[in-house]
Amino acid sequence: MTLNDFQKNAMESAFFTGNEKLHTFGYLTIGLTEEAGEVAGKVKKLFRDHQGELTPITKKGIGNELGDTLWYLSVLAGKLGYTLEDIAQLNIEKRKDRKKRNVQGGEGDDR
Repeated sequence: MTLNDFQKNAMESAFFTGNEKLHTFGYLTIGLTEEAGEVAGKVKKLFRDHQGELTPITKKGIGNELGDTLWYLSVLAGKLGYTLEDIAQLNIEKRKDRKKRNVQGGEGDDR
């Protein structure tokens, strides 16, 4: 499966209630943030409860939350008119440009 295949499936499974235009971006952004937080929570518990030892159950749980994060990212990107491959290419170009200008560290989107 390619990233774009996943995205197509995610877009087909997405549904929204109410005023789609009004709520879609907020809903998807909050969902993306929530799922990323669930990844972080599982990693936190990995250290709190298992002294950092990754068990198969914990690994699967983190993988499931990463999948949920990818779903929200896929649908949000699609609603913005991007494919996941577009997003990946934009990120690669941004990072190559930062490396070329030697501004990988620091702060700010436009460094």
